[in-house]
Amino acid sequence: MERGHQERLAPMAAEVMAEASLSFSDLDKIVVTVGPGSFTGLRVGLAFAKGLQLATSAPLAGIGALAALAASVGSDGRCAGVIDARRGMVYLQAFENGQPLGEPDVLPAADAADRLGAIAPGRWLVAGPGASLLGAAGNVEPIELAAPTLRALGQLAARAPTADDVRPIYLRAPDAKPMVA
Repeated sequence: MERGHQERLAPMAAEVMAEASLSFSDLDKIVVTVGPGSFTGLRVGLAFAKGLQLATSAPLAGIGALAALAASVGSDGRCAGVIDARRGMVYLQAFENGQPLGEPDVLPAADAADRLGAIAPGRWLVAGPGASLLGAAGNVEPIELAAPTLRALGQLAARAPTADDVRPIYLRAPDAKPMVA
């Protein structure tokens, strides 16, 4: 969904809960992706999750979007989550057997395959909405995913530790600039 997150999020959540014959008070834990990603999307999702936490008293946890993308193609071997950060940049995080090999980073798309090769030589699965930006590098097999799979999100959510202050992961400054009077 490119636009309209804030208008659709609460009704979509209510529809899912109704389909599952659950009420929001039945929630044991609320889990939200914390990025990196769109500034507005992260703020909308996190604000909704925190509002839901206040209303239900359920604990809150955050999971990384890049971890969820990498987990969507399996936990065996080497995989990286990648998101188009716009302006020729990507958000990238490498994993091996489901374990992170470093922190999420933002870098030029043209440098991403070399970065993965420097982390570990050999073939890398690269998954996410930005995988195709890595081109036809010999060490990269792109798997274009618009979003993480529900299975991967559920598995990560089940293991995600709760926290009192879940914060978004911003890796670069926003494109929006304040107006100067």
